[in-house]
Amino acid sequence: MEKKEIKTRQDVRLLVDTFYGKIREEETLGPIFNGIISDWEAHLELLTDFWETQLFLQRKYHGNPVTAHQEVDDKTNHTITSEHFGLWLNLWFATLDELFDGERVWIAKNRAQKMSTMLFMQMYQHRKKN
Repeated sequence: MEKKEIKTRQDVRLLVDTFYGKIREEETLGPIFNGIISDWEAHLELLTDFWETQLFLQRKYHGNPVTAHQEVDDKTNHTITSEHFGLWLNLWFATLDELFDGERVWIAKNRAQKMSTMLFMQMYQHRKKN
């Protein structure tokens, strides 16, 4: 497959679908995601909105990723670690590199890396409140 730039919502959807297909099969992350997400199609649509917002600066996503990740951490008995985020990032980077090139690949990697740190810290702080 020839790599292309991320230019459209369809490109973002290809990224999200391919990436979460890998996540669902990954031995450590798969059970977490598959145990929490009951409607994958709706979730993939939400994540496409999220990444379209991040990559094209269009306000399509209207959720709260901090609260969502804190709820997942609560449901998994606070067993999410920074290593989980590292595995997620490695797969995200590999999927981006497999499918795309261009400036938006760098943006997607950069935003994911910053968000993963922030989300883990927010989860950790949330644990101390409970």
